[in-house]
Amino acid sequence: MRDTVIVFARAPRLGTVKRRLALGIGDRAALRFHTATLTALLRDLTSCRRFDVVLAVTPDRAFVRLPPRVQRIEQGHGDLGTRMTRALSRYPRGRVALMGCDIPQAGSDDIRAALRGLGTADAVFGPAADGGYWLIALGPRRPAELFGSARWSTEHALADTLNQFRHRRTNFVRTLHDVDTVADWRHLQLAPDPPGTLRNRPDQTILPR
Repeated sequence: MRDTVIVFARAPRLGTVKRRLALGIGDRAALRFHTATLTALLRDLTSCRRFDVVLAVTPDRAFVRLPPRVQRIEQGHGDLGTRMTRALSRYPRGRVALMGCDIPQAGSDDIRAALRGLGTADAVFGPAADGGYWLIALGPRRPAELFGSARWSTEHALADTLNQFRHRRTNFVRTLHDVDTVADWRHLQLAPDPPGTLRNRPDQTILPR
């Protein structure tokens, strides 16, 4: 059974993506950042033939033009934990990783590291510098309730989720910075371009409608 990586993303639409970032750089610049980062991530993931790539989109009916070899599923309704549980439950028997799309440094090398980490653990997490996490990878042995009452979008999100796995083995990949605010975005501008980043090269592979 092939491994799967699910990318959680909001469809690229003006005024609906990266709203906190848009407060500082404007809706159009925020949309360009979101589109370029998502496009670069999907391109990098599909260049690795070791796993299938799935884009989990919200809103469900939004139009998104996908690169080759990317499947699409809908996130559905509910809070973040409900939607992630729904997506992960589609792949109950194999190894599956789920990641966000707003961390330009993340890529296929991290996914391979997470899948390797499942060799000695039931779950692997990619911590975010703000106390959340940008990746969760699971094998077939999973808690009945994955996320419990995790406090999403807070510094407690990772700790709350780890509490659900307290009787299971967990591993971690590297801690990365997500880009939610202008301060995050400026920090990114000062950092070296990670492989595959399209920050300075607008790309039309994924188009808003």
